[in-house]
Amino acid sequence: MLKLRLSGLSCGVCGNFRIPMPFPRGYSNSASSITLSSIDVKPKVPLYLRPPSFYASLSELAKWHKWAKNLASSVGSTFVNLDNGPDSTLLRRELNWLLQDLIELQHHSKILPRLESGNNENLDVSVALRAPLEEMYCVWRQRIEERRPFQYVVGCEHWRDLVLSVQEGVLIPRPETEMIIDLVEDVALNNAPELAQGVWADLGTGSGAIAIATARALRSHADDDARGKVIATDLSPVAVAVATSNVQRYGLEDVVEVRKGSWFEPLKDVQGELAGVLSNPPYIPSGDISGLQAEVGQHEPIIALDGGTSGTNDLLHLIDGVASMLKPGGFFAFETNGEKQCRFLVDYIQNEKAGRFCDINIVSDFAGQETRKRLLQMSQSPLPGMEFSLSSLIDVHGLTMMRPNINDSDFQAINQLVLKATLR
Repeated sequence: MLKLRLSGLSCGVCGNFRIPMPFPRGYSNSASSITLSSIDVKPKVPLYLRPPSFYASLSELAKWHKWAKNLASSVGSTFVNLDNGPDSTLLRRELNWLLQDLIELQHHSKILPRLESGNNENLDVSVALRAPLEEMYCVWRQRIEERRPFQYVVGCEHWRDLVLSVQEGVLIPRPETEMIIDLVEDVALNNAPELAQGVWADLGTGSGAIAIATARALRSHADDDARGKVIATDLSPVAVAVATSNVQRYGLEDVVEVRKGSWFEPLKDVQGELAGVLSNPPYIPSGDISGLQAEVGQHEPIIALDGGTSGTNDLLHLIDGVASMLKPGGFFAFETNGEKQCRFLVDYIQNEKAGRFCDINIVSDFAGQETRKRLLQMSQSPLPGMEFSLSSLIDVHGLTMMRPNINDSDFQAINQLVLKATLR
């Protein structure tokens, strides 16, 4: 459920289909504003957005589907027992989603039921596909045998009301991160509507999920002639390319600016002027990385997950720097991990940042289940209505279908929370 910077993935090859290197040659660490024309990383096109320029007979498609379904069924509960990974039921559900992305929407009602039922009539009919069947054999084998995340297979993730492009080198957004947007809307903008007209920052933007959702929230809360803006930063050239592509696809180029650089580094021109700072930084303790699901620990960028020995390295850096970046009354929210880490950060703020923050609360986000997932809520200037509880998270939607986020169990051993505050 985390998202952030840089990738440690190596290039993987399956036939003629390559997983791109996350670090292109000539990479520079300097902070800069990003446009696609200036990036030497070309974002991959999600499967559902590719043109249906390939064809296969229904017989060939049915043969692949039977093979893929049998491969998924052969897993049983092996991955669950190994690292709480997906079981055969979830994998078969993913296979149906893969088919939905592979076949044109208007053909779903005719083709998909026939594949499920094994109807053998008119098997020589031609079916238009968005990728060749050879690639489908390759990527499904990667999904099962290499535990490659399904989102990387199809090239997108359904998150909130968005469908975001993702690929190797970019952290897959999780549903828990939606809490940050709920806080922005329900607490910051409703209680301090003037913040909707300011400049916000999403640090370690990854796919651009937080930045895009925040920009849409600002639009809905601000006057037409005084809309806020979001600056999204990331150190990874893959992430800035993917985030820029997602921003453009949602027509938010005038609201969201993507910059390359680490944390506050690209924001020197807006120091002390930000209305809000948001981030989902690395916060998993280094010792816990090896226990993650293979889909996460072996494929997603480790630097986006590993928060150091206690998981607080980047969080402490953000807390130390945020006060100088916000304008008076500005808001911040950082996703964090678990009660132990939460208490440590609260003590750090109270002892090392005394007088800068007030109204520190720990708020449960799941019907009072305080020990599972929670929010750490803080206020730096008096905001009414700071005591609140969140309802369960919104189901995420696809563009053409309902598709639940499949990462809900990825971090069952980790209790997510959000540090939230307003500058005094």
